[in-house]
Amino acid sequence: MSSPLKSIPAAWRKYLILPKLLSLSRSAPKDRAIAWDRYWAGIASTGAQSEVLWDSGSDHELLGYRGILDRHFDSSLPVVDVGCGHGGFSRALAAFSPRVIGVDVSGHAVARARHESAGITNVSFLARDMTRPGGCAGLVESMDSNVFIRGVLHVLNVADQAALLENLRRLVGVRGRVFLAETNFSGNPVEYVSHLGASRRSIPAPLEMAIRKLPMPGRFGPEELARVMPPDRWTLVEDGPATIETNPLMDADGDSRVPGYFAVLKGKAPGQ
Repeated sequence: MSSPLKSIPAAWRKYLILPKLLSLSRSAPKDRAIAWDRYWAGIASTGAQSEVLWDSGSDHELLGYRGILDRHFDSSLPVVDVGCGHGGFSRALAAFSPRVIGVDVSGHAVARARHESAGITNVSFLARDMTRPGGCAGLVESMDSNVFIRGVLHVLNVADQAALLENLRRLVGVRGRVFLAETNFSGNPVEYVSHLGASRRSIPAPLEMAIRKLPMPGRFGPEELARVMPPDRWTLVEDGPATIETNPLMDADGDSRVPGYFAVLKGKAPGQ
């Protein structure tokens, strides 16, 4: 007698994981700030062998952006790393910026970032929700800043995306620029988790932890940016495809990558 699964077209078999995904995601807090703080509170370690889904454990991805940053960032300005998590990108940015300020909505993430960055004198960290009104106040006194933001916008709703960008416009001033790199996977959530190694039989541990504890992510590409980037407030300087590197535990080859999108933005003064 043949297995019932054999009667299901191969292209559809990945959807057999859907009930499990729904069951796992049911426990994720609805409040974004609570979800992220609980997530980071439960992280035992960071790096390539940790539970952190998007931590490749190397600076390879950042080095891929280096040419773009060199073209557009004024190297004399501080860099604000928005959504810094445990500070991996903040520490890497400190190698070519006079001052880096990592900001995250999670106090537990900031505490870990401070611990892991001990001894690096030009990096500091603050717990702050950058989607709130006045979220950028006091970060860098009155000086213009560059902003680095990787993997944040695709986990926010549209209203929070727009609010964050408005705060960043005030932060960059005249001389600063925003560099963003975001996940831009074109498939649906089932196809996304399948791309990351999930199947009906197993789900990689970093991915399962993210599904259990965090709100469902979306995608962020040119269309999403256009919806939240008013042309009277921003100029798009450069954009294109990017590759977001994830934890090497995500697949057998230790080489898991997600299609992404990068953009460089220049702020406009009101009425400009």
